[in-house]
Amino acid sequence: MQTLSTIEALRQARETCRRQGSTVALVPTMGNLHEGHVALVEAASECADIVIATIFINPLQFGAGEDLEAYPRTLEQDQAKLEAAGCDLLFTPTNEMLYPHGLEAHTKIRVPEVSEGLCGASRPGHFEGVATIVNILFNLVQPDLACFGEKDYQQLAVIRKLVNDLHLPIEIVGTPTVRAEDGLALSSRNGYLDAGQRAQAPELYRTLRQARDSLEGGAPADRVLREALARLAAANFKPDYLELRRTDDLGPVTDASHEAILLVAAHLGPARLIDNIRVALPR
Repeated sequence: MQTLSTIEALRQARETCRRQGSTVALVPTMGNLHEGHVALVEAASECADIVIATIFINPLQFGAGEDLEAYPRTLEQDQAKLEAAGCDLLFTPTNEMLYPHGLEAHTKIRVPEVSEGLCGASRPGHFEGVATIVNILFNLVQPDLACFGEKDYQQLAVIRKLVNDLHLPIEIVGTPTVRAEDGLALSSRNGYLDAGQRAQAPELYRTLRQARDSLEGGAPADRVLREALARLAAANFKPDYLELRRTDDLGPVTDASHEAILLVAAHLGPARLIDNIRVALPR
C-alpha cells in the first residue's frame, strides 16, 4: 500500500488508474480504524480494481464542545489495518491542504431535508461538514464507487442525496453494520467507555431488537418508542432521540409505509452512541 500526502501525488495516482482502465473505489475515514472500517475496504476491493482510502479528521463536522482535539490519531496502526485489508492507496491530507482559506471562508454544501432532524438536530452543522468534505474527496479521487457503513444511516442517506442531486457519476455502496459479539455496533467512540459502561452498552441494540419485534408484531409505534426510551433510561443511557422513519428518505412513517428503520442516539458516560435496525411494518 502506498501512502500519498499531497493532492498532486493523488492526482498522478488517479491518472495512472485511468490510463490502465482500472475502476476505483473510495473509502473515506477519520482514522482510528476498527473492524467496521476493515469491512468497508474489503467490500470496496470486491467491487473495484483499486481501493483508495482516506484518513482525515474533518474539523468542519465537529460542533462546539465535541471531541475534535481528543479524537484518537493512530496513523501507523491504521496503515497496517488498511494494507492487510487490501487497500491500495491511502490519502492523508491536512487541514491547510483541503481548507486553504480557513473553515469560515470555505464553500460549504447543505443537503436539505434528509439532513434535518435526528443527528442533524442535535449536532447543528454536522452534516454540512460531512457533505462538504465528502464532495471534496469525490472531486479529488473521482471514484467509480464509494463505500459507507449503514451504522451511520443518516449520513449514508445524506451522501446518497448529495450524489443524486448533483448528478455525480458515483455509485454509493452501503455496507452492513459490523458488531461485537455482544451486539454493540463497532465505533471509534466505543473507546471512550470504561469497563462498566462497555458492559452496559449492548443494551442499546437489545432495546432496538425488542422494539423491532414489537413493531413487527403490530404494537402501536408510540407505545413501543415510549417503552424503549424508558428501558434505555433505566440502563443509564441518556437518549438523544429514538425515531421510526422511512428507509428511503428518512421521512415520517405513514399508514402506507411497510419498510421502516428505527434510529437511536444515546449518551452513555462520555460516549454518544448511535445505532439502527430495519423494521418490516405489518401490512
